[in-house]
Amino acid sequence: MRRLLRTLAASAFACLLLPLSAGPGNATTTTPAAAALADPIGMTSGFYTDPHSNPAVWAAADPGDGRAAAIRDNIASRPMARWFGAWSGDIGASVGAYVGAADAADKLPVLIAYNIPGRDACGGHSGGGAGTPAAYRTWISAFASAIGSRPALVVIEPDSLGDFSCLDQARIDERNGMLRGALAEFRNRAPNTWTYLDAGNPAWISASTMAQHLEGAGAREAHGFSLNISNYFTTGENTSYGNAISSALSASYGYTKPYVIDTSRNGNGSNGQWCNPGGRKTGTPSQTGGGAEMLLWLKTPGESDGNCGVGGGSAAGQFLPEVAYKMIFGY
Repeated sequence: MRRLLRTLAASAFACLLLPLSAGPGNATTTTPAAAALADPIGMTSGFYTDPHSNPAVWAAADPGDGRAAAIRDNIASRPMARWFGAWSGDIGASVGAYVGAADAADKLPVLIAYNIPGRDACGGHSGGGAGTPAAYRTWISAFASAIGSRPALVVIEPDSLGDFSCLDQARIDERNGMLRGALAEFRNRAPNTWTYLDAGNPAWISASTMAQHLEGAGAREAHGFSLNISNYFTTGENTSYGNAISSALSASYGYTKPYVIDTSRNGNGSNGQWCNPGGRKTGTPSQTGGGAEMLLWLKTPGESDGNCGVGGGSAAGQFLPEVAYKMIFGY
């Protein structure tokens, strides 16, 4: 009932702001102005905690392990994003089931779309993605359609705007076209979803350059941008960088955007390494505010960045209980 009352109140407020010409004939059209009225936070009662996250599955399968209780209580019980890519199988069914479970619990799911062709082109540890731009368009359309009118937050393609150094202009233009197309799919098919383009981290490229990349990828149509995904920089460092990006967007393009920060692994800050560095610590759990629009656990603590650092011999995304356990305590 609480969800229903919130939804009815939001709908009533939105109706007051509709132009007088709006009528039944426009019911299936989602304009940027209408999309701006979406409030997935107000439609839900907190962030969704995935009972099938990798840490939760591991802790349930290994209850006798001395690390299980700490991982269950300090990581698996926290709201975190779920990543979707080729490994997800039928993307419509996978996204639909996840968002449906969150909706049934009156909670807000956070999803990450990670399947753009040429993914992680310069870093290489998480390479892959859809085979062609056409395949990606089909995939992302099914992703958005599966969310439908249910509330959600979606981060679109981490790393996609920070690694232009190894792309020629034709590939940059192709990537920007896919990102703009993805934003359009969510705008038209998932009206209660807030979308975020990824803007890297404070040590990658300058705020003015990132603002240029965001504008090229269609950031005007996104709700905002995300920072620090799978990285370790402090919330303060990211807040300064996010504010600088927003100022650059305002100065150069005439608009600003809110931003969210991945705090899942930034409790000890960065030691300058990005690929499974030791001595890192979990950060502030997901919440609204905190110097940004939201602080979110977007990378799952304990999931490997690739075959490197303290995750040597592992694959990107593989859950490493020893790494997770040490990250709880910061050593």
